[in-house]
Amino acid sequence: MNAAVFTAIKQPLACQTVPDPVAAPGQAVVRLKAAALNHRDLWIQLGQYAGIKAPMILGSDGAGVVESVGAAGDQAWVGREVILNPALDWGPDPRAQGPAFRILGLPDAGTFAEKIAISTANLAPKPAHLAWEQAAALPLAGLTAWRALFTRAQLRAGERVLITGTGGGVALLALQLAVAAGAEVWATSGSAEKLARAQALGASGGVNYREAGWAAQLLQTAGGPFDVIIDSAGGEDFARLIELTRPGGRIAFFGATAGNPPGLDLRKCFFRQINVLGSTMGSPVDFAGMTMLVAARKIVPVVDRVFPLAAADAALRHLEASAQFGKIVLSC
Repeated sequence: MNAAVFTAIKQPLACQTVPDPVAAPGQAVVRLKAAALNHRDLWIQLGQYAGIKAPMILGSDGAGVVESVGAAGDQAWVGREVILNPALDWGPDPRAQGPAFRILGLPDAGTFAEKIAISTANLAPKPAHLAWEQAAALPLAGLTAWRALFTRAQLRAGERVLITGTGGGVALLALQLAVAAGAEVWATSGSAEKLARAQALGASGGVNYREAGWAAQLLQTAGGPFDVIIDSAGGEDFARLIELTRPGGRIAFFGATAGNPPGLDLRKCFFRQINVLGSTMGSPVDFAGMTMLVAARKIVPVVDRVFPLAAADAALRHLEASAQFGKIVLSC
C-alpha cells in the first residue's frame, strides 16, 4: 500500500510503498477513504512531542471501509463504513486514562496510508449524513471537544459558553456541539473573518483577542460572564479567562499552546468557586456520546481543504501556517 511516512525530525513526509497491514485477532483492516491532520502530527514532525520514533506512519483520524478481520467472531464488521476512535486502550476508569493509553499515530501506525489495522473496539459506524472527508475530520476533534464540554465542564442547555481560538478543528466542533446542545455560544479568534464564519455556524458573537481590551469588550457584548469556557492555549490570556468566568463557573482546557499562564491569581479562583478542569481526548463512553449527538443533530465538521495522500507534507505546511478554518484532510 501507499503511505506518507515520517522518517526523521524536521524532514518532509516521504511517500513510500509499505507492506499491507494484517489483522490480528481482535483487529480489523480498514481501507481508508480519508484521513485528517491534527497539530499532534505537526509537533511530531518538528520534534516537539514525547516518545518520537521513526519510521512511523502518522495520523490519528480516519474513515473507511472494513476490508478484513482477524477473528471469525468479528466478521460482521466486514464491508461496513466506519470511523476510527483514535483513543487506544483508555482503561477501566472513566475519570482518567490508564497507563496503557495512547493516541493512534504514535507509537501505533496511523492513518496517513491507504489501509490500517486497528482494534475492532475502536471502530464506530460512520454517521450516514457525512461525506468521507467530513467523517475523517470528526474523531479526535469531536472526542476532545465532547469530553471538555460535557464530561468535564458538564455543560447544560441554556448556559453561556465561550470557545477560544475559533478556527481550529477542536474549537469549531466544540462550538457546533455546544450549539446543538442548546447553549449560548461565544467565540474568540485572531481573525475577523473567522469570527464571522463562527457566527454562521451558530455563535452569538465574538471578539478578536488581538485587540486591546478584548476581554472587557466581550463581557459587555455578551452581557456578562460565562458559565463555561473551553480553552486550548493557556498563556498570558488564561488569567483573563478567570475574569470572564462567573462565580461557580467552569474552565476546561485541553492544551497549552501559548505556554503556562503567568501571573495567575489563584485567589480569584477559590474565592469565586471557579473550577479549572484539565481534559485530554476521551473515553469510549465519550466517543459514543459524541457520535450519537453528531448523528442525531446532523452536525457536519468543517473541512478547510483536502489534499491527496501523496501531498501529506504540503498539508502539514498548510497546518503550520495556521490559516485554516476547520480540519485539513487527506484523500486516501
